[in-house]
Amino acid sequence: MPIEGFIPYRKEDAEKYTKFRWWLGITLGDMLDKASDLYPNKEALVDGRSRLTYSQLREKVDRLAIAFIKLGIDKGDTILLQLPNWSEFVYSYFALHKIGAIGVLLLPRHTQIEVNHFCDIVKPKAWIVPERYRKIDYLPIIENVLKSNPQLKHIIIVRAEGSQRFVSLERLIGDAELNSANLRELEGRRPEPTEVAYIFSTGGTTSLPKAVPRTHNDSICEAEYKSRAREQTSNDICLIAIPLEHNLGLAAMNGTIFNFGKLVLLDSTKIEDFCVAVEKEKVTCGPIVPTLAMRIVNLDNLKEYDMSSLKKLYVGGEKTPPEVIRGIFEKLGCTCIIAFGMAEGPQCSTRLDDSIDIIINTVGKPSCPYEQYKVIDQDERELPPNTEGELVAKGPGIFSGYLKNPEENKKAFTKDGFFRTGDLAVIDDMGYIKITGRIKDIIIRGGENISPVEIESLIRSHPDVEDVAVIGLPDRELGERVCAYIKPKALARPTLEDIVSFLKAKGASVLQLPERIELIDDIPLTKIGKADKKALREDIKRRIGIS
Repeated sequence: MPIEGFIPYRKEDAEKYTKFRWWLGITLGDMLDKASDLYPNKEALVDGRSRLTYSQLREKVDRLAIAFIKLGIDKGDTILLQLPNWSEFVYSYFALHKIGAIGVLLLPRHTQIEVNHFCDIVKPKAWIVPERYRKIDYLPIIENVLKSNPQLKHIIIVRAEGSQRFVSLERLIGDAELNSANLRELEGRRPEPTEVAYIFSTGGTTSLPKAVPRTHNDSICEAEYKSRAREQTSNDICLIAIPLEHNLGLAAMNGTIFNFGKLVLLDSTKIEDFCVAVEKEKVTCGPIVPTLAMRIVNLDNLKEYDMSSLKKLYVGGEKTPPEVIRGIFEKLGCTCIIAFGMAEGPQCSTRLDDSIDIIINTVGKPSCPYEQYKVIDQDERELPPNTEGELVAKGPGIFSGYLKNPEENKKAFTKDGFFRTGDLAVIDDMGYIKITGRIKDIIIRGGENISPVEIESLIRSHPDVEDVAVIGLPDRELGERVCAYIKPKALARPTLEDIVSFLKAKGASVLQLPERIELIDDIPLTKIGKADKKALREDIKRRIGIS
């Protein structure tokens, strides 16, 4: 059942991907069932509360899928899925796939601004969400969202601490029956592999996050070839400590199950917790952002933990400093694989046998050999090797367009159907890709894409602010932090604390809060009258002492 606003693949492309079996023609639910059929007693999933074999995981998923059907969730319905790295995310994700519903993946830190935005786009029928997570109390957020979204028929609470108003996911699983009639009904809900499986939220470059629909076909294609590039096998134990709603985390989860491996979910960013999980579960691999990798290799008491099981770490989300790469090899004794990827599908990776020079200076080669990558100039002409231009890509693992966003889609694709990554790159004679800069105006903080434009819009509404420009502040640990250059109104002197308090009252998420402000007399402008962010980036480097 097609979702409104979804752009199907070009007919000739879909036929080619199917003919050559780059699309396998199975669903994500099929993928889990296959793992369960082949390895029913193999450990599949571990988190802070659960330890399940593949057959036990499948039973949880099937029970929840049946419960969703009884609740009235239909094929093609969109469901907000906003959970931390808990086992319940995995149950919900695959249960929705099995009945042909579409999970809309929201980060745990997204608040009412982002949630309302996605409600406008996808008109969800249900929302799967914790009652509380760390410092976030979701109940006030839920009440706010419900006021303007009457189509949200079901709020499904996970790990409820006291609220009785909404339905409990745990109760749904416990009350569902796995009888033959229910299982037959479940089989009848299987979607087509060409249909949308889930929707990513991606950091917007012009406003709020965009909706990135991914089909079963292209998602499984990505999982297959990304894991093949990393030489992932059924013997691998994959630790995921970054959000599952992030492409780096989700692709690792899908790839692990595709290869019948074991998943270890970590709901913590503490270095010690990561090391304990590696030691306890004999972890062999996992995705990680450079910030966390840097903290691990610089940990004073690293030798107190047994990290000898680690074979490879997939480091991505932002540029990885050379000293971190060397630290992974030298201090952890495992291979560092540089992972370049986007929610929209382009994926590149270094290989296990690449030299340290290649790993430090490039993002490797395309994970899928059947995808095309090229560098183009402003007139969309392909450039020769070793020439800088915009990196564009096309193939069976790359999405076909943003949901309900025709204006963005016009800018996002070339005339011949290649997706514009927004990155400046060079492809050398051997096919290795080096990212040299960015075209799109985004801030990458700890692997998260942040839209400066939306933050600017919020800050501009402050009564003491006349104008503002938001840029990335270089940061050794996180890559970038959010810095706001503010032109205050006459006689006003807003402080960072003033701005942050104001944005919190507006419902801004943690990602939208600036970590530094600079008060200036005027925002510098380019020749066409836009904020000259290049000049501001140079200015902030001078202020913090970076040459």
